[in-house]
Amino acid sequence: MDYELERNRMVDKQIAPRGITDSRVLKAIRKVPRHRFVEMGQEDMAYTDQPLPIGLNQTISQPYIVALMTQALELKPEDKVLEIGTGSGYQTAVLAELCREVYTVEKIEKLLKRAMTILEELGYENITSKLYNGTQGWPEHAPYDAILVTAGAPRIPEPLLSQLSEGGRMLIPVGGQTYQELIKITKEDGEIQEKKMGGCRFVPLLGKHGW
Repeated sequence: MDYELERNRMVDKQIAPRGITDSRVLKAIRKVPRHRFVEMGQEDMAYTDQPLPIGLNQTISQPYIVALMTQALELKPEDKVLEIGTGSGYQTAVLAELCREVYTVEKIEKLLKRAMTILEELGYENITSKLYNGTQGWPEHAPYDAILVTAGAPRIPEPLLSQLSEGGRMLIPVGGQTYQELIKITKEDGEIQEKKMGGCRFVPLLGKHGW
């Protein structure tokens, strides 16, 4: 299979026509080899626009959702980003293409080791990871210009709000364990503003401020 051809076809047919217009985001999606992050034997499904299981009751997110959330973060090259839920590492790689530093937290050790091995093999040097409860964020490196949560929470964790910089943006799925509303949060003059961006479905965010 010509993975580069399939990747470009996915962007041209499934992602760009659905409102993803940020040229930097589209370039990153065209570049990151999603087939490296799926489970062995599922490489031929890597560039279909759907989530796929990666074991341990976790999934690699639908490419369109990755693009949508990434675009909504309005990332700049100098930004420092916190990702809650490394998972497969695919979203991590997309973030790393777009900003200066990515700090990523994962609670499942096997997933984190696999993701970081792939990311290192691909040559990413601006990613720092931690095996940790993501609902607590990563206070040592705060504040963050952007925070991306890739698991569904019953409410917005207060520690994450406190670690968001002035002018910062956060994307988080909020709702039940099987269906959530994607919420964009911005912090302006110390005030938190929320914007609903539509329904989504993520695995549950576990921990003190999750499920």
